[in-house]
Amino acid sequence: MRKLLQASLIAAAAIATAAPTTAQDYYVGKTVDLVVGNYPGGGFDIYARAVARHLGRHIPGNPNVVVKNMPGAGSAKAGVHISQVAPKDGLSIGAVTPGAVVGPLLDDKPQSMFDPTKVTYLGTANSGTRICVTYDKSKVKSFKQAMTDKIVLGGVAPGDAVHDFAYMVRATTGAPMSIVPGYKGTLDVTLAMERSEIDGACGWEWSSAKAQKPEWIRDGKLNFLLQISPQGHVNEELTKMGVPTLWQFVKDDESRRVVELIVSQQAFQRPYFIAMGTPDAYVTILRKAFDDTMQDAGFLADAQKLRIDVSPLPGATVQDLVQKFYATPKNIVEQGRRAIKP
Repeated sequence: MRKLLQASLIAAAAIATAAPTTAQDYYVGKTVDLVVGNYPGGGFDIYARAVARHLGRHIPGNPNVVVKNMPGAGSAKAGVHISQVAPKDGLSIGAVTPGAVVGPLLDDKPQSMFDPTKVTYLGTANSGTRICVTYDKSKVKSFKQAMTDKIVLGGVAPGDAVHDFAYMVRATTGAPMSIVPGYKGTLDVTLAMERSEIDGACGWEWSSAKAQKPEWIRDGKLNFLLQISPQGHVNEELTKMGVPTLWQFVKDDESRRVVELIVSQQAFQRPYFIAMGTPDAYVTILRKAFDDTMQDAGFLADAQKLRIDVSPLPGATVQDLVQKFYATPKNIVEQGRRAIKP
């Protein structure tokens, strides 16, 4: 019995030692797909391609990381692919808009099959600020003016921030805004601004604006109406420019609670995740690789060149924030749903 016990202990120790080695060797010669739920050239695509260029160096075995665009259903199509279609083998990572994460809670009749609580988060690359702007051809130059003079804003589709935030601002401030949905993404919206089809956009991510249209900011082509971020948080860059916060214009306490709910999604602004059920060893490897990438000098230099902000949160933190978001009381959720309706 003593010999049998010794043999069992030796075997168990060998397995324990071999398991990490197997996991560490797993990615050698493999390719990791980074599936982006948005169109090429958009803010989420820019971030994902920057992450992809550096992530592989921090995964043992240095696999190739390849970006694949899968737009649709307000970015949720990519979420469904990762959570339900792709193998749970640690070789497929999803990158969706925060709207795809909050949509199943806030949409009146959610059509998405994507369940944001049923994936494993690796982290978020940014927990940033959104802006409301008009183009320089617009007669409306400030939000005080927008409170009385009607403006037309471009929207995308339910679940996209440039769509939902515009309706939220209108509902919680009383500003007479008109929203035109149906644009493919922020690049299409900016083109419509140039053509004077619309006045501007609301809910545009500040970092994306700097990456997509740096010349507009440099040349003063944009009128900054609002900055939108969780209460108590302001963007120093925008504040120095004199851009007011949304909170200054929210009309009552009920509207304030609605804004708190909807704006809380900015804590997971650029979420990256894998399928729930992926072996723990691969989860550990990918979460560490993501954290290391966020601190990587090459990635940060790349981000600075692209003019994208990096303010990451680790996977466990994002996982907890999403769970808490989905535990919001039903009456507040219902008010939030009404606020982002056309």
